[in-house]
Amino acid sequence: MRWTIPNILTLLRLIAAPLVPVMFLYFTRPYADWVALLLFVFAALTDWLDGYLARAWQQQTKLGTMLDPIADKAMVIIALLVICGYSTWTPWLVLPATIILFREVFVSGLREFLGDTAGTLAVTPMAKWKTTVQMIAIAVLFSQGVFEHYLVMSSWGMDDAMIEAMISGATQDTQGLRWKYEGMVWAGNLGVVLLWFAALMTLATGWDYLRKSIPYLREDQ
Repeated sequence: MRWTIPNILTLLRLIAAPLVPVMFLYFTRPYADWVALLLFVFAALTDWLDGYLARAWQQQTKLGTMLDPIADKAMVIIALLVICGYSTWTPWLVLPATIILFREVFVSGLREFLGDTAGTLAVTPMAKWKTTVQMIAIAVLFSQGVFEHYLVMSSWGMDDAMIEAMISGATQDTQGLRWKYEGMVWAGNLGVVLLWFAALMTLATGWDYLRKSIPYLREDQ
């Protein structure tokens, strides 16, 4: 095995995946949200950087080819579980997350069954874009948690009428509640839209992989 810089970056992304739930288990919010957000920004950057460096330096290896999709899937799947767990299981998040998780399991099963012919299911450009959109969506959703908890911390001890008055502008907003509230709403809505967009891309790529594998699933082969 060759431990090139691209491979090390991929390995760091893989190690970062289980750190996301660990942060929420042992750190208070919004600090856990901050770390999760930074981990995903790091993951998104290294996902592009390790591939770019591997091609630019001609350091594409079997180890990197194996680790890269595993690291991507681990980051996305573990983060989606954390987000759904802290979202009171709203269907707007659970449904696209379910689609994404189902597709990952399904395509992994196809690749395992096809064995030596798994090259038929090589990663497509759309699949790479799908992963990128997933990571951006998850990072935005983690940023919503940051806004939400700073909003809660800033409004501690206030009644609902005072909070609403500050957010609406009827009273001087000395705690910056309005921009925190708007940040929470915008991040939540944008994150959900991006996650649904990623789920649709997930369905499209999943169908593409299934279509390519059908000739190898026929009984007369």
